[in-house]
Amino acid sequence: MSSTFHGLQVAKRGMDAQQATLYTIGHNVSNANTPGYTRQRVSLETFPAYPAPGMNQTGTAGQIGMGVEASTVERIRDTFLDTQYRDETIKVGYWDARAGALEKMEEIMNEPTEDGLSAVFNQFFESIQDLASHPSASHPSEAGARSVMIERAEAVGDTFSYLSTSLKTIQGDLQNERDVAVTQVNSLLEQINNVNQQIQNVEPNGCLPNDLYDERDRLLDEISKFMPVSLEYTKSSGNASATSEGVVTVQLQTSQGPLTLLDGKTHQVNAISLTRNQDSYVTEIHIGDEIRNPESFPQGKLKGLIEASGYMDNSGKKTGVYASMIDDLDEMAYEFVNWFNDKHQQGVTLDGDTGMSFFNEISQKEGAATGIVIADKIKQNTNNIAAASSASSGDDGTGRKGDGQNAQLLSQFRQKVLINSGNQAVSLDGFYQSVIGQMSVDAQQANRLKSNSETLQGAVEQRRQSTSAVSLDEEMTNMIQFQHAYNASARMVTMIDEMLDKIVNGLGTGGR
Repeated sequence: MSSTFHGLQVAKRGMDAQQATLYTIGHNVSNANTPGYTRQRVSLETFPAYPAPGMNQTGTAGQIGMGVEASTVERIRDTFLDTQYRDETIKVGYWDARAGALEKMEEIMNEPTEDGLSAVFNQFFESIQDLASHPSASHPSEAGARSVMIERAEAVGDTFSYLSTSLKTIQGDLQNERDVAVTQVNSLLEQINNVNQQIQNVEPNGCLPNDLYDERDRLLDEISKFMPVSLEYTKSSGNASATSEGVVTVQLQTSQGPLTLLDGKTHQVNAISLTRNQDSYVTEIHIGDEIRNPESFPQGKLKGLIEASGYMDNSGKKTGVYASMIDDLDEMAYEFVNWFNDKHQQGVTLDGDTGMSFFNEISQKEGAATGIVIADKIKQNTNNIAAASSASSGDDGTGRKGDGQNAQLLSQFRQKVLINSGNQAVSLDGFYQSVIGQMSVDAQQANRLKSNSETLQGAVEQRRQSTSAVSLDEEMTNMIQFQHAYNASARMVTMIDEMLDKIVNGLGTGGR
């Protein structure tokens, strides 16, 4: 026979189980707006019946139920959706970094507008044509045309310098952002390691540290924005629950194989560090004792920032979004100045001199965009502009001072200056158009793929939230359901109390 107080114990277990569920509902409601929180659910199980099967079991009509127990408090989470979300987050991080860098570049280049480099070149080109039309010193518009040409040439130099300097400033900002990203990754790894250790202290006692699991998953979501990682879980020792997750080992996925960022078993963090040259271009990436080339580093926000801010490729060449644009401007400036000087030196000034450079000489391509300066002799005396051709003939017998043929030749510089682009030589105009066109194509691609990735990420996040997020309506419904169950168990206690009162105070009183 079961105990006289059997019913009280069953009712008590019912009250305890419903109470645990109500407390968990309260925890869910309190964290409805907490980032990364996963709703929790109490797993209710039937308590083993009485009597247990055995040779000497008490003779009864059958096993009698012993009530309910709250076995575990579990998270409602789909790990498959977590993996999908992190895969999309990698793409979002990479394309967002590229799109942001290219957007700033488009704002600086400002093409096609009336203030861009192309428009400034047009104005310079027109000023040379005006001089070619009024080359003679006797023409009333000649002096003004020469002054305008110098002013427009200064505008070309100022525009080149402004573009190059502005690009380098943004590049410096991106390099700082890149270094901050590395610091953030290392900080996230340390935080995950700390949570791992806390989890390892709790799980052997048989408990599920759900809030610590949530914090770790939130940190893993954050780190997946910077680079692709794979996760390996190791069960804790001791009396750990069968549903416990254990500690996580975080590995970076590279084309040469996985690299351990965090070893969950030993709690060792292999921090990421960058080796940079004097221009802050990345030359090597260190992960613990391993070294990787920037080109082989996997996709993610960190790779996007490295590509935008600049790195050295396998051949030792500066590469990157901003590095390429700065180099293109330097090459344009270098070829333009050298060609223009060469043609100008072949012309004749109003004083009959030849071999006069219009710009100061530029000896190397690097930094040429910030080095376009009009020669002092030209600025001090506009008569030193060589508008005439030494091969022409004129009315004065010299045929060399005011025919304007050299100015006419100089006005064709946009089509005459040839720059190597790929496997062919193109004009200055064609080269600049291809540079701006490529920038626009890259920006459109980055924005399109960023938008696509964000759409896919949002769709996965919506499915994830439908599974894991707290629904206040659902929690209120559950609260009412388990409140009624709690009240019913409490009513059972009252009923059994009345039964026991009858036994204690009512039996054996007959005949009194």
